[in-house]
Amino acid sequence: MYALVDATSFYASAEKVFDPSIRKKPVVVLSNNDGCIVAVSAEAKALGIPKFQPYFKLKGELEKYGVVIRSSNYELYADLSDKMMSVINQYSDQHYIYSIDESFLKFDGYAGVVDSWYDYGHLIRRTVWRRTKLPVGVGFGPTSTLAKAANHAAKKFPDATGVAIIDSEQSRKQILSRMAVGDVWGIGRRLAKSLNLLGVETALDLAKQNPKRMRQQFSVVLERTISELNGVKCLSWDEIKQRKKEIYSTRSFGERVTDPSSLKASLVTHCSIVTKKLRQQNSLAKRIVIFAHSSPFEEHYFKKSFIQELPVSSNDLTVFANIVANVFSQIYSPHVRYYKAGVGAIELEDDVYQQADMFNQSLDNPKLMKCIDEINNRYGSTAMQVGSELHTKSWRMRREFLSPRYTTRWSDIPIIKC
Repeated sequence: MYALVDATSFYASAEKVFDPSIRKKPVVVLSNNDGCIVAVSAEAKALGIPKFQPYFKLKGELEKYGVVIRSSNYELYADLSDKMMSVINQYSDQHYIYSIDESFLKFDGYAGVVDSWYDYGHLIRRTVWRRTKLPVGVGFGPTSTLAKAANHAAKKFPDATGVAIIDSEQSRKQILSRMAVGDVWGIGRRLAKSLNLLGVETALDLAKQNPKRMRQQFSVVLERTISELNGVKCLSWDEIKQRKKEIYSTRSFGERVTDPSSLKASLVTHCSIVTKKLRQQNSLAKRIVIFAHSSPFEEHYFKKSFIQELPVSSNDLTVFANIVANVFSQIYSPHVRYYKAGVGAIELEDDVYQQADMFNQSLDNPKLMKCIDEINNRYGSTAMQVGSELHTKSWRMRREFLSPRYTTRWSDIPIIKC
């Protein structure tokens, strides 16, 4: 048996954890630079507030209904996610964290231990709520895809109770028949439209398709999805989340940037993010992309990008930062009001099977990078930085509705008066 435990409206729910005054109020969370609505609480959904819409378009409506607005508090969300995952981990000997608010559990040999999966799911929900004040949904199924479908039923169906189980042919057909094919794990919007044209409207319709024929017409991934919907295990933990083939870090500025030091500092910061992600998945980059541009809506649109091939593949921040310094004069232009900048790592390779170069030596310093990662993991993502990674207000992300970082900043720690 598999289970998927997923937080309900995670960002919005996280904002309510340390602020009981908004627990029953509608809450929305905005994206980078307070651009779009990316999370909506249940109360806000009931008011018809949509996700992924620009904030400025809905500002009047949000004020009308007294909706609480929050900027994305990534430090708080990451810390609460760690706490939630540590609680969930206690309920299975096989735990796989899929995303910041989702994790899979696999139960081997639990048949005689767990009398009721329904009760066990509610035990998980109660414990997570008691220890983190985060609401979660729990779905059980004989495959990871069916567990995901059960989780969808536990949270989205009108008669949802927070826990749903697919443990029989009857429960499988009942849940899949009520799910749109686009709600199946791994079925994107474009694929869902193509399936709709073939008359495949529900998840059950998809499960009834011939896997071999779907593979020929679409992909092997769809073939395996159909098999999983029919209770045949096709996915292992390693296949659920594969290594990224490209890694990018890019962000629009809080306000337009014109001075070279601020632009360079932002590019080095993106290098720091990219190299950290490379090290996390044990990858090295053979080429990096560096770019910056003005707003496409301005009269004189300006964009410059540069691709640098590395003599020896790297995931070292200092190597990336030196490349930024070397090519910066080709990217920066005076009198341009820069709107966005970023760095990308392309042509990745495994650090275990790195192709050596007879004429060039690696400039990476793994011990230094490990030291930086350990310090930043313990004391915060910006505890240790390279000198050129200078933070200035001119390019820092705009977060006008930012809540306190209750668990990661000493000045924001909640105070209880008795």
